[in-house]
Amino acid sequence: MTSGTKKQTTRPQMTRAEQETETEANRLIEQIEAALAAVVMRSVDESDSLEAAADRVERAARDLADGLRELAHERKRAADES
Repeated sequence: MTSGTKKQTTRPQMTRAEQETETEANRLIEQIEAALAAVVMRSVDESDSLEAAADRVERAARDLADGLRELAHERKRAADES
């Protein structure tokens, strides 16, 4: 191998469940970041925005947990079939 040549590894195509789980994980990260921003902001509507942030984080966490479970079942089925 020459110094200008690098070995490339390709990542296999993600399944639908993997893609959805990754999307949900990113959505949870975004909701957590928004919640942290709401914590530092002090406004008249603070309690409402904090409650709304809590609801969004809770929904995103639940969606991610569901996605992870679906992915676990998908991988178990694939392992059982091989």
